[in-house]
Amino acid sequence: MDKRERFQRYLKGEPVDRVPLAIFHHFTTRSEWLKGLQSEAIFEKNIMGHKAAREKFDPDVIKVMNDSLMIMPVDVSGVETAEDLRKIQPPLPGSPFFEKTRELTERVLAFYEDSEAPKYVTGFSPAMILKTSMNLTFPSLPNTEPKLLQLLKEDPEAVAAALDIIADSVITLDEMLIRECGADAVYLSVNNQAGYFPGGVYRKYIAPSEKKVLAHANSLSDMTLLHICGYAGLANDLRLYEDYEAAAFNWAVHAEGVSLSEGKKLFKGKPVFGGFEQEGVIYKGSREELEKAVFAILDDAGQLGVMIGDDCTVPADIDDTRLQWVREACEKYAKEH
Repeated sequence: MDKRERFQRYLKGEPVDRVPLAIFHHFTTRSEWLKGLQSEAIFEKNIMGHKAAREKFDPDVIKVMNDSLMIMPVDVSGVETAEDLRKIQPPLPGSPFFEKTRELTERVLAFYEDSEAPKYVTGFSPAMILKTSMNLTFPSLPNTEPKLLQLLKEDPEAVAAALDIIADSVITLDEMLIRECGADAVYLSVNNQAGYFPGGVYRKYIAPSEKKVLAHANSLSDMTLLHICGYAGLANDLRLYEDYEAAAFNWAVHAEGVSLSEGKKLFKGKPVFGGFEQEGVIYKGSREELEKAVFAILDDAGQLGVMIGDDCTVPADIDDTRLQWVREACEKYAKEH
């Protein structure tokens, strides 16, 4: 099977010659994230990292890692009250963020022109975007509740309205990246790590904007992947997402303590992916230990509707040769089972 056929069969829950891999890492350091509009050097480092990585490993699933841009910047400097959130204006087509995102996406995907693997762009939920913008603009003092949570208590409807405004901008961006830049689908990241928003509040005021973005992504492609972002003990309540619609689901197996087989049941038999811990055996284990881990994941989850991945991203300085070890372990497992 070629990479696309294998992936399509995975999404349909059909037999494959081996399970595919979707393991990703950043190409810049955490201190360089979001700095691509200010630093051309960081922007270039982000792009060229993909080229160097592909020279060591040709992925089953291609994902544009937009480290240097990542979270859409929203100007919230004028927000004093919750009502002010209704006036925010996220970036639109023609803005520096849109144009740099276009450039990054097109240049990265050019490295994979000869690959039949599915090509994804990384997207973020309106809540992640607003939370990041608020935290950068209004950093919390010790023992002080974050500004966004204060505004949520003041007027949750205003927060929901702001998220809806941001959702429209995200939708416009996704439309551009898929229809104009050559991507196949969106890899949408959502989270409510450590219960940042109370569960009932999340369902009523946060989820609608995420479902709006997700519905549009699904209208553009039948391959949308949902990444429920958890790591390093920052877990999510997966029940918040059990009614979300996506082609496949990923979550932090180790942070949440929910195995792939258990997640399959929660998400009503939909395809799932994951299994590895970010900085565990995939990063520092021996080849034999890594193979043993692959076998344990597949013993638990089976090979139908399953793709090997990790809790979030693996460390940026990982030796990409190790991903080939994972693939070879999947091939060996398929031959033996």
